[in-house]
Amino acid sequence: MATSQTQKLSREDFKRQKVIEEQRKAGTLPAEVDPETGRDINPHIPHYISQAPWYLDINHPTLKHQRYQPKQEGSINDWYSRGARQGPAATKYRKGACENCGAITHKTKDCVERPRRTGAKWSGRDIHADEVIQEVSLGFEAKRDRWNGYDAEEHIRLAEEWELVEEERRKLREQQVKEKERLEAEGNVPEQPKVEATVANDKAADSSTKAGLAAAGDSDDSDEDEDKYADRADMPGQKLDTKTRTTVRNLRIREDTAKYLLNLDVNSAYYDPKTRSMRDNPLKDKDPSELTYAGDNFLRWTGDAPKLGHLQAFAWEAEGRGKNVHMQANPTQAALLYKQYQEKKGTVSETLKSSILDRYGGAEHLAAPPKELLLAQTEQYVEYSQTGRVIKGQERAAVKSKYEEDYHPLNHTSVWGSWWKDGQWGYACCHNMTRNAYCTGQAGIEAAEASSKLITAEEPVQEKQPQSLLEQYVLRAAKEGGPTERTQTIKPRSERLGEGEIKLDPKKLKQAVAEERKRKILEEEEDDRKSKGKKNKYGSSKGGMDVTEEELEAYRLSRTMGEDPMANYVDKEED
Repeated sequence: MATSQTQKLSREDFKRQKVIEEQRKAGTLPAEVDPETGRDINPHIPHYISQAPWYLDINHPTLKHQRYQPKQEGSINDWYSRGARQGPAATKYRKGACENCGAITHKTKDCVERPRRTGAKWSGRDIHADEVIQEVSLGFEAKRDRWNGYDAEEHIRLAEEWELVEEERRKLREQQVKEKERLEAEGNVPEQPKVEATVANDKAADSSTKAGLAAAGDSDDSDEDEDKYADRADMPGQKLDTKTRTTVRNLRIREDTAKYLLNLDVNSAYYDPKTRSMRDNPLKDKDPSELTYAGDNFLRWTGDAPKLGHLQAFAWEAEGRGKNVHMQANPTQAALLYKQYQEKKGTVSETLKSSILDRYGGAEHLAAPPKELLLAQTEQYVEYSQTGRVIKGQERAAVKSKYEEDYHPLNHTSVWGSWWKDGQWGYACCHNMTRNAYCTGQAGIEAAEASSKLITAEEPVQEKQPQSLLEQYVLRAAKEGGPTERTQTIKPRSERLGEGEIKLDPKKLKQAVAEERKRKILEEEEDDRKSKGKKNKYGSSKGGMDVTEEELEAYRLSRTMGEDPMANYVDKEED
């Protein structure tokens, strides 16, 4: 139920409104509709949000006041119409208009016209037309645009007017030069008239030229300046003539580089084109001694500018403490007070220093040699190149790291890791491979060499190539009686297969047992690989080699231990 905010509800209406709100929240009644937007109003929105303020004068439910209302701002190119008038002027004076000019768009105190002896209110004549009044609402960019409102046509009119003045001045000078040449040719050389100083002023010359373009000459100073640059300005492509003595003082010297061309990086010092100022240094990475321009701020703080800044700061501080000191009103007083302040400050610091030395002593440590001796000659000869590199003499000290250097613990003379052998690091001074071992020096090196010689004293026995059974049979036959008769050397089949009395080498047998174990492990891995459907690796099975007696015995031992059914039998009754 829509009611006015200013209308006071009765008890029954208030109860009825509460019931309707509860039903709308429960969903039994439809939500309230905003008549301005046509949308439903959420019944769960609090009253302090949904109800419009009293000053908006809204008497129906709406949420329009909660939504953003964009401001009607003009474009960045909008500006006031300068000097625009509203049609023809009035013929009679109107009540409330300006008493001076008769325009109704402004009051008498705001009139910019020349004050009349008898205003338009009383004379009724020469009533000016009304001005065009505009309400320009500028946006954020337009308020901060320094060129907003700039009229280029007005500048063009001024430039054209200046060109006309310069053209008339040039013609006047040409006429004077021709007249002078004619008189010189006739032999009548006139005396040089004294030219007033006001003619030398450019502004006075412009005003006089605009007024009537009266005949006048240049001053001696301007002639000297023009003679200095006129010859250089007379170049191909320049519409100049040295005889006309055209002024070129406003031209920039071509050897000078513009500020914005010193560094073309967009992130370098900012250049303001309107004021032609560059406050920061455009070449910060360059050597300061090689800079030709270091910014306007650098120029401002050279010479006596820092002293003036300190004096101004002193005046501000003194004024804040109750002293009547003003830098601009009475600069002499401020300078004298600042000088007295500096003298008293030095006296107080010297008194404090002497009192501390008298109480605690130590004046002998402050006595430094004179500067002449500190920067005097020495016997150390050092020769430098043009780039500052040391050519001859004392070399520059090497930069050390943050870690501890030249530290040798446990009597060592070299660092750990200075010696390497067989994949192990050690000390070069004692050939010790234990980090925390005490250094034994040359004796330790000799002891290590002696122990290595003892270990390698026994030459390694060259293992014979495995022999076939036939070769072994031939060797046995040769040892027993020689191969005179083949029938006598042939032994039974059981002995030839290793079933008789055979002499086995223990070392070879031990090695054969180890290789047999490795072979069995490889066979188990191959069987597992086959069960998983994988192919064997290339060269995994080795065949075609002769079997020695030791290998055969190793195979028997491993086979017996693996296939004996009683190998793992344990008699539990015998305890």
